[in-house]
Amino acid sequence: MTKKEIASKFNHTEAEEKWYKFWIENNYFKSTPDSREPYTIVIPPPNVTGVLHMGHMLNNTLQDILIRRARMKGYNACWVPGTDHASIATEAKVVNMLKEKGLSKEAIGREKFLEHAWEWTEKYGGTILEQLKKIGCSCDWDRTKFTLDESMTASVIKVFVDLFEDGLIYKDFRLVNWDPKAKTTLSDEEVIYKEQSSFLYHINYPIKDSGETITVATTRPETIFGDVAICISPNDDRYKHLVGKKAVVPICNREIPIIEDEYVDPEFGTGCLKITPAHDENDYKIGLKYNLEMLDVLNEDATLNEYGLHYKGKDRFVVRKEIAKELEENNFLAKKEKYTNKVGTSERTGEVIESRLSHQWFLKMEDLVKPAIKSVLEDKEIALIPTKFENTYRHWLDNIRDWNISRQLWWGHRIPVYYLDKNKEKYVVAETKEEALEKAQKINASLTINDLTQEEDVLDTWFSSWLWPISVFDGISNPENEEINYYYPTQDLVTGPDILFFWVARMIISGYKFRTEKPFSNVYLTGLVRDNEGKKMSKQLGNSPDVLKLIDTYGADSVRVGLMLSTNAGNDLLFDESLCQQGKNFVHKIWNSFRLIKGWEVSDKNEHPKAKQQLVNWYENKFYATLEKIEKDFENYRISDALMNAYKLIWDDFCSWFLEGIKRTGEKDSETHKQVWSFFKLNLQLLHPFMPFLTEELWQLIKDKNDDNSICISSFPKNKNFDKKEVKDFEYIKDLITKLRSIRKEKNISFTEKIDIYTGSKKPKGVANFQESFMLSASIEDIKDKEEIPEESNHSSFLVGTDEYFILTANVDAAQEREKLQEELSYLKGFLLSVEKKLSNERFVSNAPEKVVEIEKKKQQDTLEKIASIEKSLKMLS
Repeated sequence: MTKKEIASKFNHTEAEEKWYKFWIENNYFKSTPDSREPYTIVIPPPNVTGVLHMGHMLNNTLQDILIRRARMKGYNACWVPGTDHASIATEAKVVNMLKEKGLSKEAIGREKFLEHAWEWTEKYGGTILEQLKKIGCSCDWDRTKFTLDESMTASVIKVFVDLFEDGLIYKDFRLVNWDPKAKTTLSDEEVIYKEQSSFLYHINYPIKDSGETITVATTRPETIFGDVAICISPNDDRYKHLVGKKAVVPICNREIPIIEDEYVDPEFGTGCLKITPAHDENDYKIGLKYNLEMLDVLNEDATLNEYGLHYKGKDRFVVRKEIAKELEENNFLAKKEKYTNKVGTSERTGEVIESRLSHQWFLKMEDLVKPAIKSVLEDKEIALIPTKFENTYRHWLDNIRDWNISRQLWWGHRIPVYYLDKNKEKYVVAETKEEALEKAQKINASLTINDLTQEEDVLDTWFSSWLWPISVFDGISNPENEEINYYYPTQDLVTGPDILFFWVARMIISGYKFRTEKPFSNVYLTGLVRDNEGKKMSKQLGNSPDVLKLIDTYGADSVRVGLMLSTNAGNDLLFDESLCQQGKNFVHKIWNSFRLIKGWEVSDKNEHPKAKQQLVNWYENKFYATLEKIEKDFENYRISDALMNAYKLIWDDFCSWFLEGIKRTGEKDSETHKQVWSFFKLNLQLLHPFMPFLTEELWQLIKDKNDDNSICISSFPKNKNFDKKEVKDFEYIKDLITKLRSIRKEKNISFTEKIDIYTGSKKPKGVANFQESFMLSASIEDIKDKEEIPEESNHSSFLVGTDEYFILTANVDAAQEREKLQEELSYLKGFLLSVEKKLSNERFVSNAPEKVVEIEKKKQQDTLEKIASIEKSLKMLS
C-alpha cells in the first residue's frame, strides 16, 4: 500500500464495526479453563432497564483496559458480562407500560403481570449490553448472565434456604422504610437523606379536665391521628406536674397519656414529643418500651386511611397543608415557623420515605460481617483502591443492622416460603413446592400441595447480586465444578463507591460465607462523572451527554482516551467534550505518523548511519524506561497516569523527536526502516488496551507473516533493561534543541540555516552520545569553544542545566540581553534562597529520607553553578 492509497484520516465508524465483528468471529474474547493462569473480572451488572451513560462508559472502559492488557500478558482473560433484573426499576417500567394500555398489575394478577415483564425485558433488556460493544468491551459474551436466569435463580433460592436452616433468616413485624411510589420496603442503605426547607408546626394539645394545654412541635401534623402519647424529659421541671395526666389529640379528640423518658431533649422545640410509633423509628422504640398502641394512619400509597377521618383517601402532603389550616381555625396551632431538616428519600424512585409497620424477612448480619471486616481492614486480603474508602467501609460494617431482604414486588426472586394456613402463622422453607410439601406433611400429614401458599414478596435485588462472582460460575448449586474452581476468586472489581456497601461489602460477606474465601483481590473505586461546573451528570439536569453520539462524533477510542486522561481512582472527574477532541487529536497524530513512515522510500544508501543509530538506541531506551513507569502505574491502579505516560511517549518522544530526527538523517536504509516499524508496533501494543480499534486497524496494515493475527492476542511489551544515562542525556539534547529553536525564532534565524554554537566545553557531557544526531536535528555546523567567539561580535547566550551556550547573531541589544539575564539571575537567587532555607531546617534534614536531602543539595549546587555562569555572561556584556 502506497501513501497515496492510505486514507488521510482514520475512519473510526468503519473500523469499529469491522474489527469488533472480527474479534467476535474469531472468539478472541472467549475463555475456557486451561493450563494458563486466569485473570477474571465480573462486570457490575447494569440494570436491565438501563441505557449507556457516562458512568457506564468510565467504569467499563477501565475494565476493558485491564482485561485487554491481561489477555496480552498471556493470562486466560475472562470478563463475564450480564444484567441485573432491578426489581423496583423494572416493575415501575412495566406498571407504566400497562397504565398506558389502561391496565393495572392488580387487575391482571401476578402471572399475567410477569408475562408482560418478561416480554418487556426480552424487548428492551439487551440494549445496554449491545451499547457496551460500541465502546469496545471485550467480554466473553457467551457467558452473559441475567440475575433471573434459571441457574441464577436456583442459586438465590438455595442460599435463602441454607441461610434459613442455619438460623440466620427470620420473619418479624417491625418498622421499616416504605417507598409509597414503588409500594415496597427499602433497606436503610437505600434511603438517601436530602436537606429540604419545611415548617415546624407548634400544636396545642388540651390537658383533660384542665384549662391547660401542652405544646408540641412537629414537621408532620398529618400524623397526629397516629399519636398515642406525649413524652417529656424527666429533667424538665416545666412539665413535671403533667406526667400521668391525659392530653387530648386535636381534631380526633382521642385521649393519650403524658409520659417521661430520657430520650427527650428539653432544648429541642418545646421540649415535648408527640409519640407516633407507627410512623417514626425513635417513637417506635419508645412505643415498644412503654407498650403503647401502634396506629398506622397511612395506606401503602401514603394516602390517609380510616384513622384520618375526613382526610381519608387524601395524599399525606395535601393533608399536611389542609390540617394546618384546620388546626389554625380551631386555635390548636400556636405558631408555624420555617425549618430546615433532612428527609429520607428512595434511592430508586426519589419518593419521600415513610416509616411503616410491616411483616418482613430479615437476614442476621452480626456474625456474617466479621470475616468481611477482617479481610479488608485487618488482614488486607482485599485492597480498596484508593484506601481512603476503608473508613467508609469500616463505618458501614461496624454499624451494620440486620438486612431487610423482602420486597413487596412481583418482579424478582419469589421468597421460597410456603404457608400452611391462611393466617400465615405456620410455614416451611424449601427450594421447590414439592420439597415444601414433604416438609409440611411432617407437620400435618393431611396437607396437599394445593394447601400451600407461597410468600407473595420477592427478595431484595441485592440478595441476588451479592452472589454474582460465585453464581456466574454456578458455584452455589455446583460448588465443586471446574469453572468455579478455576476462575474464583476473581482478580479485580471496578465499581463506584456509592455501592461499596450495597454490593461490594455484601459480595465479600457472601464470598466468605459460601466459598470461605475472598471473591476478588482488588476493588478499584471510580469517582463520579461531573460536568465542567462540578455538577453530577444526570438526565434530570440535562447535563449528561449522549455517549453514543459522542462515539459517532469522535470515535470510541477518542472518547475512551478523553475519559481516561481525566480520571483517578476514587476522584470525581470533570468531563468536558474537549477531552474527546483531545483524544481525537491523538488518534490523528498516530494515524499521520503511520502515513509518514509508510511514505518513506527505502534506499540502498545509508546516510548518516551514526546519527540514525543514536536515535534508534535512544528511543529503545526511552520506550523501556516509559514501559517501566506504565507497569508501575498499572500495579498501583493509576490507569490515567499509565495512559498519560504512553500519550507523552508517542506524541512527544516518538512523533516529535524520534521521527523528526530520523527525517533529518536523509535517505532511509532498510535496517533503519525496519527498526522504525518495530518501534511503531511496540507503540501499538502499548496503546491497544486504551485504543483497541485504531491499534487493530494499524496492526492489520503493517503486520507481517510472523505477527499474531490480531493485536488483541499479541504480547504486551515486556520490561527490559535500559540505559538510564542515555535517556537522561537525550532530555538534555531536547532542552538544548528547544532553546536553540527559541533563539532562532526570536532572532529571525532560519531553522534550516547551519550555524555554529559556542560553549565552555567542546563536548558537554549531555551532547557526547548524540553529537551527530543533535547536529543534524538542530542544523549545527560545528560546536566550538566560547574562546573562539570573534571579538566585538554580537551573540546571544542561554543555559542548559549548568552549561552555557552562545550563538552569533546579527544585532544584539546588549541592554535587552542584560535585562533578560538579570531576570533569570533574580529568579535563581530566589530559588536558591528557598532551597537553602529548607537545608538549614534541622527538622527537615533529620527526618526527610536521605535521597530527598541529596536531591535538595544537588539543586543547591546546580543553582550556584548557573548563577556563576550568568554573572560571567553579564560581565562580558558590560
